[in-house]
Parts: sequence; structure tokens; C-alpha cells
Amino acid sequence: MSGDGSGGVSSGTQVALVTGGYDHTIKLWQAHSGVCLRTMQHPDSQVNDLEITPNGQMVAACGYQHIRMYDLASANPDPVMNFEAISKNVSRVGFQENGQWMYTGGEDCTARIWDLRAGRPFQCQRIFQVPAPVNAVVLHPDQSQIMVGGQSGIIHMWDLKTDHNEQLIPEAEASIQDIAIDPEGKMMAAVNNKGNCYVWSLGGSPPRPVPRKHLQAHKKYALRCKFSPDSTMLVTTSGDCSARVWRTSDWSLLRELRHDTQRWVWDAAFSIDSRYLFTGSSDSYARLWDLEKGTLEREYCGHQKPITALAFRDQAV
Repeated sequence: MSGDGSGGVSSGTQVALVTGGYDHTIKLWQAHSGVCLRTMQHPDSQVNDLEITPNGQMVAACGYQHIRMYDLASANPDPVMNFEAISKNVSRVGFQENGQWMYTGGEDCTARIWDLRAGRPFQCQRIFQVPAPVNAVVLHPDQSQIMVGGQSGIIHMWDLKTDHNEQLIPEAEASIQDIAIDPEGKMMAAVNNKGNCYVWSLGGSPPRPVPRKHLQAHKKYALRCKFSPDSTMLVTTSGDCSARVWRTSDWSLLRELRHDTQRWVWDAAFSIDSRYLFTGSSDSYARLWDLEKGTLEREYCGHQKPITALAFRDQAV
């Protein structure tokens, strides 16, 4: 994400900022200008999570009882693929690194793997059942394990090769809201509904977690955590109206990102060069922050209700 005199976000063709929320729309933005390029329809429910496919051509949106995929390159406002036959809310969606399969987690107490190579309708290939609604699913960068976290407070480490799973309970009776693994696969973080963040070192094959740090990240409900692409930072977002950026070298607070109207910060995404952060919040705005300066660079205005999910991609494909 190179500087081009317009706030530091490049205007390359592969840049995609996508936001979604409670107003049943998904918006595609020109990141460097703040212009909304397209509005896509998501009529059935709010958007719980957004993920851009590895080739950058589509975005997956999950909501109540379904996952929908939209073509980012065309002007079509409607989904081009639908994944049905799911009960309750789908809370998270992600992709295998080559886009061969998709994984999801939801309130039906499952994590699922969907084969994207097979013909339509797309089939759910594997189901991992857990005892409580799932809030978080993340794939390890080595593609061998999926971490599944939910309302029981348990993190299940599902080994995709052996189907074996191990459990981790960072804090009793605290719902796991999100899990993140850094791009190098050496650190894992999880945040819970009490505002706490737990960090582990990951080592070995398959990776095994070793406790590293407990942060009292927020005084209220934590919602999201994500590592920066260069692994030097971790962002946590919260119901306390802030996003906080932590240095992974010593777990000190680098930035607290607040705005007068911001309210709950539901989601966040780093730029590929780790210099900028996008946030989406309950005041219906997405924002772009310069992490070196700690300044608000741009606001993305167009949603009518809270933004609960965003995705950003700016690497060349």
C-alpha cells in the first residue's frame, strides 16, 4: 500500500475495501479516495463476516443460515454463489491459501469445510462439532490446523490431517470472540467477552501453543483481534469504542484509535505494508488510520446502520 499523495493508499486495480453490516448491503470502496464504487445486496440478514478470496476476484459474506459470494470485478449487485443448508448464524468465513476450499463457523456449534472445486451446488465436505456456538475460526498458515473458538470458552485445535483435536481454555466461563494467528505461524491470540487477550507461542509440527502473554486489552467486550502482515503488531477491537494496537515485541500499547462518534468497533484490517489500519464501527463509518502517526486519514460514509464486517486486500495477484 504505497503512498501516492492521497493519504497513503495506492490506487492499484487490486485494491479492494469491502464493508458490510446491519443495513443488508455490502459496499466496495476505492480505498485511496473514499468513493463507494458499488453496493451489493445482502437482503436476508446482517453481514457477520467478510473475506476476499485468495485470487482477489470475489468476496464471501456470511450471515443468517447462509454464505454468499459476490464478484468484485463485475457490476452484478447480486451474489454469484450461494451456500445453503445451514441452521442459525454463520459467524466466520475464510479460505485455504489456494482457494480450493472454504471454512466457516457458526451458531449451530460447528466448523465446516466446503470444497470449492466440486460442481455446484457446493457441498459441505467436513463438519467439526463442538459443544457451544462458534464465534471464531482461523486456519493456521501451514494449512494443517483450524482453531475453533466459541461461547464455551474453549479453543479447539482441529488437526485436518488426523481429525484429532486438542482443547485450550484460557479463561473459564468467558466466551471466545475471536482468534488470530500471525502470518509466520508463530503466535496465536484470542480475545474474549471480558476484554481480555491471551497470546501463545506456536511451535512444532503440528503447532503446539505455549502461553506467552495475558493482556487486559479492554475494559469491555472484545470483538476482534488480528496480527499485522509483518507480525509486529496485534490489533484488538472492542465495545469500549476503541481499537488498540499492541507491539508484539514487548506487548506494550502502540496506539489507541478513538473517534467521538465511533461506538463499538466490530472489525479491523491492516494494509499489506502494516502502516495503515481500517476499522468498521457501530456509527456506520469505516475509517482509515495511519499507525505511524496515529492519525485518522479517511472516513468511508454510506452505510445506514452499524458496520460489523470489513475486508481489505491490496497485494498484487
